[in-house]
Amino acid sequence: MDIRAIIMGLAFALMWSSAFTSARIIVTNAPPLTVSAVRFLIAGIVTLAIAKFVGQSLRLTRSQWRLTILFGICQNALYLGLNFIAMQTIEASLAAIVASSLPLWVGLAGWLLWRERLAPIAVAGLFGGFAGVALIMGTRLGAGVDIYGLALCLIAVLALTFATLAVRGASAGGNLLTVVGMQMLVGSAALTLPALGETWEFNWSPTLVVAILYTIFVPGVIATIVWFQLVNRIGTVRAATFHFLNPFLGVAIAAALLGEALGWLDIIGVSIITLSILAVQLSKTKET
Repeated sequence: MDIRAIIMGLAFALMWSSAFTSARIIVTNAPPLTVSAVRFLIAGIVTLAIAKFVGQSLRLTRSQWRLTILFGICQNALYLGLNFIAMQTIEASLAAIVASSLPLWVGLAGWLLWRERLAPIAVAGLFGGFAGVALIMGTRLGAGVDIYGLALCLIAVLALTFATLAVRGASAGGNLLTVVGMQMLVGSAALTLPALGETWEFNWSPTLVVAILYTIFVPGVIATIVWFQLVNRIGTVRAATFHFLNPFLGVAIAAALLGEALGWLDIIGVSIITLSILAVQLSKTKET
């Protein structure tokens, strides 16, 4: 893994983790699905304009279309849409912790569904990671966390698991920016109908405007492009290694900007998840 890939991975982890804090600001001041549909529409148009400007074709292969639609629905409509709804009632730090378990779910899917052979350290990482998630959920449930919001986060991370498995195939035929733009438009289209059923109430403020613009262009456009480029450069398995940074970064950013409190059991759980994700991903990297 070269220095450019490392910088890209660190940048992606920081941008991806910060999205939960900006999303929390948005959903407490605006209808979540409406904002999501609009931001995906804007981000998709901007990305396709950039793709056209740099000379990429706006045409995709049949295989790319199939996987781009799948990715757009799983990541944007389900994962991000459900997380936005969930964060109306749960803290950004908890949503970030649940979402950060993505590499564990990907590893578990490969082990159970495709019978991939895992090294003992990877198996230990899986069990340890899910134990860390269970520890944090147990403490939050005891503190009265909204179960409905937590359930939406779990469904969302499962949807992102399938999206992650589809990423490499969607971008393998070139036209990276076109793929990114199209999957955002797919997410916008999928969320438009349910967004019509929301109550359109906005508490406008400079903070809300900044949060919306930041979410559209940083985690939305830039982080997605960086992720696709990173996957193409070093592969899905090695790229996913950087997800081990997300639990700490997500919690730290939410605590710093939103003042969300963390207990000792939360810190222990985040530490266990972080080390477990690292163990799983390093084991896969060595095998690859």
